[in-house]
Amino acid sequence: MRARPLLATLAALALLVPAGCRAAAPGTGPRPAGSGVTGTVTVLAAASLTESFTRLGRDFETAHPGVRVTFNFAGSSALATQINQGAPADVFAAANPATMRTVTDAGNATGPAATFARNQLVIAVPEGNPARVTALADLTRPGVKVALCAEQVPCGAAAQAALGAAGVALTPVTWERDVRAALSKVKLGEVDAALVYRTDAAAATADVDAVEFPESARAVNDYPITVLRDAGNPTGAQAFVAHVLSDAGRRVLSDAGFQAP
Repeated sequence: MRARPLLATLAALALLVPAGCRAAAPGTGPRPAGSGVTGTVTVLAAASLTESFTRLGRDFETAHPGVRVTFNFAGSSALATQINQGAPADVFAAANPATMRTVTDAGNATGPAATFARNQLVIAVPEGNPARVTALADLTRPGVKVALCAEQVPCGAAAQAALGAAGVALTPVTWERDVRAALSKVKLGEVDAALVYRTDAAAATADVDAVEFPESARAVNDYPITVLRDAGNPTGAQAFVAHVLSDAGRRVLSDAGFQAP
């Protein structure tokens, strides 16, 4: 007969326990940080970011279960044109500030872009360097075939700056749409050398060797990133940009060979 008063007393005491001290029911615990991020985040990024951003995308999805990150990797200038023509996307990461300005000046970004990495050129040659290329001047030797990025592409603009600093006039056998296309010519043995970013050569060490040259210090590219004005998922876009700029993001970029901004 004493059980009822005891149960009533325990029930009354339970009402006095602060909500934060009660045991949570299964599935009702604290929500993980960033749980407000949902849906798909669409990122347009320079071709030279392929490996590092793919990894960053996987890490971001792990941190935000249920979120999907999709990428379109291409030459920065082509991506900027697509954005300014209304292509749907949430984030844009370019390989130089000049290309980013074509987007921000058109009013298609939510604010100033943030620089998240830097990159430098090397001379990519087939494994073993059969043409014995050791400097930019070697690229002008008779019979040496060279691929360069198109001049309007960031890697092409950087190549022209480096060649100018070395006083080397060079006409390539092919102008390529982006750095990956130029590197592909080396991997396929179609050219003896190409000017590409360090990070791209590092990602292809099984097929190519990288030749450093001092003039590359005169053509270092800053990489900016921004949330786009018409982002369909602005919350996800802001979270992804924050992830790229975070310490974890910088470690991924450093592992890929990018320099800190």
